Amino acid sequence: MDCTFAAVVEDRPGPKWQGLFARHWQGYRAWFLRGGVAERPTYLACRRAVQQHMPEWAPVWEELTALAGGGDIEARFLSMWCPPPYIAGCTQAVWTGAGAPALVRNYDYPPGLIEGAWLATRWSGQRVVAMSDCLCGALDGINESGLAVSLSFGGRRASGQGFGIPVVLRYLLEFCATTREAARALERLPVHMTYSVTLLDRSGDAATVFVAPDRPAEVLAARPVANHQHAIEWPEHATATDTVTRAERLARAAGEAGTADALVAAMLRPPLFQTAYDRGYGTLYTVVYTPREDAVELAWPGKRWRQHVADFAEGSHTVTFDLSPTATEDAGHGARPQPLA
Repeated sequence: MDCTFAAVVEDRPGPKWQGLFARHWQGYRAWFLRGGVAERPTYLACRRAVQQHMPEWAPVWEELTALAGGGDIEARFLSMWCPPPYIAGCTQAVWTGAGAPALVRNYDYPPGLIEGAWLATRWSGQRVVAMSDCLCGALDGINESGLAVSLSFGGRRASGQGFGIPVVLRYLLEFCATTREAARALERLPVHMTYSVTLLDRSGDAATVFVAPDRPAEVLAARPVANHQHAIEWPEHATATDTVTRAERLARAAGEAGTADALVAAMLRPPLFQTAYDRGYGTLYTVVYTPREDAVELAWPGKRWRQHVADFAEGSHTVTFDLSPTATEDAGHGARPQPLA
């Protein structure tokens, strides 16, 4: 199947964001209301959560809600407070060799469920370039202060009261400038599932932060991560995603790579590059953030698309993903994740 990634520039939420919302809302609405509307927090509960934990974000949330039509369900969804559980794959590492440090990550998910919108915005003042998710959030991104962030699922079933991780990453990019600021924010923001968040700033300071709904955030020195944290806590998911092998291979590649490009090349090869697309464990893109160069680059086998935060240009690139059973069986993966949309 073909998947188009589109670079979009719109400083304030406006017609381009509305077009994105219109294109994806029905799918997101069905996902959000799975199990019934009573399963989701009320509008007042969502509003209290945003105002308590993310007061700086509240004006943007209200603006997006108005552009989405101002409805109750739209507002609750866009708050991302206690959404339905969802999981993904992903690997990420910070390259710290000679030259500019880089955050490199693979995003693994079913190709039919990605928005494919690479947004350059100024929703809260500073420029943010991020891969959009849940219409208000981010899968990864970088801001003009030089802070880059990305996420991977942490490999646990636990869920609880908290925000969906895409809006948490968006919040970091909107309001933080350094790795230390972002780590402090992650220590206080409640999240609804377990994730590993990688941070890198312009000074070269990097960290990996393990967040979860049922235990305190843990700020660590940056480390290569796949889909588990200290230990395997969901064996079926670990087997399906081959997380142990990927984490070991990524650690070796990050340690041996003489350049960031060499690490990217390793990320574009199996087992780090996954192809079980119809089972939900396919790599949809590789991204490279180099804050000292103000640069971000999307990569696929045979194709790289480089942009700069201060000079981000609109455009598009279409990628074809093989959904055939042969490609999936060769990848050796199992159960499909719960869909995001």
